[in-house]
Amino acid sequence: MSQRVLIIDDEEHIRQMMRLTLEAAGYAVGEAQDGPEGIKLYGDGSTWDGVVLDQRMPGMDGLETLRRLKAGDPSAHVIMATAYASIELAVDAMKLGALDFVRKPMTPEALRNSVAAALAKKIERPAVAEGSGTSKEEPTSSGIIETITLNGFEILDEEVSQAPNQRRFLVVGPDGNRQEVLVQIDEEPVGYVERITRRRLPPESSFWTQEARNLLSDYLWSEGKIPPTGKLTIKDLNPDKLPIAERWSGD
Repeated sequence: MSQRVLIIDDEEHIRQMMRLTLEAAGYAVGEAQDGPEGIKLYGDGSTWDGVVLDQRMPGMDGLETLRRLKAGDPSAHVIMATAYASIELAVDAMKLGALDFVRKPMTPEALRNSVAAALAKKIERPAVAEGSGTSKEEPTSSGIIETITLNGFEILDEEVSQAPNQRRFLVVGPDGNRQEVLVQIDEEPVGYVERITRRRLPPESSFWTQEARNLLSDYLWSEGKIPPTGKLTIKDLNPDKLPIAERWSGD
């Protein structure tokens, strides 16, 4: 029996493109033009294997729709589709239980990869208090995948390499294959932070670990693939990050 995917998006041509892409891959597909209609179609979650949910919709946006879907079915497999991803949005969506972000406009391959990767993940339902009929935990705090994925790629915990100006990350692709990516930290951004903030955050600082992860995330988001060379380099720093660097209290 085909897996069933519900598309919730206010743009008809986007829904049609996603429908055709997923049907060509063997999925059975339903459509909803906004959050309330999507929640109504989803029902109790027993007949839908996954949801592709647009973030920017008039009225009820994607995050609110996600919250209501997960409140009704904590095990719902939800993929957020957006052209406006940010760290803050990713964190909020992850807390609410989203499994992946896929970039709009998307290629058919990126959509298929993201859906396949999300549906393959297991989500445990929250424990239910005996005799109460209610969960012991709020639905939004249960079944969350700790590391959100982008375009079907998941970044696992990093390892600091032998060199203090390098970070190694393990990236899992939509096909399940794992590949190491090395992120190099140039001296120029380190010196830039020191000149402007008058404090030195050496390359081994956890600040640069976070920046390395952000750089890799941005690449996976914009390119939808692992760097061909397996390497990336932090060559500069966005000035907006300087207040963070100035207050950074990690090692």
